[in-house]
Amino acid sequence: MIKPDITLSVLKDIRELSVVILHPQDQDCEEISAQLRRLGCNYQVIWPTLEILPSGTDLVLLAVRPETLSMKYPWLGQPSTPPLIPVVTFENPLTVTAVLQLDAFATIASPVRSAGLLTAIAVTLSQHRAKRMLERYLVRLEQKHSHVQLIERATQIVMASRGVDQPSAYKMMRSQAMAKRESIESIAREIVKANEVLTF
Repeated sequence: MIKPDITLSVLKDIRELSVVILHPQDQDCEEISAQLRRLGCNYQVIWPTLEILPSGTDLVLLAVRPETLSMKYPWLGQPSTPPLIPVVTFENPLTVTAVLQLDAFATIASPVRSAGLLTAIAVTLSQHRAKRMLERYLVRLEQKHSHVQLIERATQIVMASRGVDQPSAYKMMRSQAMAKRESIESIAREIVKANEVLTF
C-alpha cells in the first residue's frame, strides 16, 4: 500500500530539483524540457562538453547513444555525483554496458514520450537516497568496529599494566572517561598511543 505522505514528499522534492540535461538539442531534448517545466523543475541544457557540474545540481539526464559513448565527464563516478538518468537511443551491447557503468536506477527511452519521466525521476531519487543511507550505515558500522578494536586493545594494555581482569580494566577506563568528560574511545586512544611511545 502506497502511503500518501510519501508520495506527496517525493512530488514536492521533484518540484524543487535543479536538473542538468546533458543532451543534444533535438526533439527528445525539447520533450524532456517541456516535461520538466510542467513538473516545476529548474533545468538547463548543456551540450556537448561539461567538465564541472553546475553547483547545486540534483539530477542529470544524460544522452547515451553510439556517438556519445566516447565522451568523458570527469565528475562521473565521484562520491558527489548526483543521481543520473540515461536517455537511451539504441539498445545494443555497448549502450547497455554504458548504462550499467553509470549505476543508473532507471532509463528513458528515445523517442521520449509524454509519460515515463516522472516515474523515472521518482524511482531514481528514491533509490539514490536508499543507496546513500546504506553507504552511511556501512561507514558507521566500520567506525564502530574500529572503536571496538581500539577499546579491546586498550583494555588488554590496562590488564597487563595493572594486573587486573578485563571487566576491571574496562571499568577503570570508563571511570577515567567520565572524570575527564570524554568518550571511552578517546581514553582508549590515549592509552594505546602512550603504550606505543613507551614500547618505542
